[in-house]
Amino acid sequence: MAEEARWYLVHTYSGYENSVADSIMKSAENRKMTDLIQEVNIPLETVTEIIDGVEKTVERKVFPGYVLVKMILTDESWHLVRNTRGCTGFVGTGTSPIPLTEEEIISLGVEKHNITVNFEVGSRIKVNDGPLEGFYGQVEEIDLDNRIARVTVSMFGRDTPVELEFEQIEAVKD
Repeated sequence: MAEEARWYLVHTYSGYENSVADSIMKSAENRKMTDLIQEVNIPLETVTEIIDGVEKTVERKVFPGYVLVKMILTDESWHLVRNTRGCTGFVGTGTSPIPLTEEEIISLGVEKHNITVNFEVGSRIKVNDGPLEGFYGQVEEIDLDNRIARVTVSMFGRDTPVELEFEQIEAVKD
């Protein structure tokens, strides 16, 4: 297959998310379409509720009435998902579903991507993009979840802390 699988948002009747997800995967397995429909996910969040003074941890659906499907969009895969009992359609314009962007997928926590950086706390870096392009600094803190590094840059004779995205900086070999 030349095309890569993408994540799509499927609208369901509220409360039917689990049965729709199971039905889509079972149908894909029965029709030997697991190469086209690869994964179904219902984003959940863990919430602590206090009811009558008792603390209780509960998993709650992030988007009630929606299911995420990772698939290669073809007429066959579209029909399989669209004709699943409890599914009302794809999120998109008319009959053409719109895939989720990489940023949306990461923010939902659906897929975890390993992040490797070529610098660490204390490393000397050069800013290669943005308003501070060409400045040098030292890494003070790294936030892998938000892909941000706190860097101390010397501006006008003073050390100034700034937050920069990983793509804006590169390690400098001493």
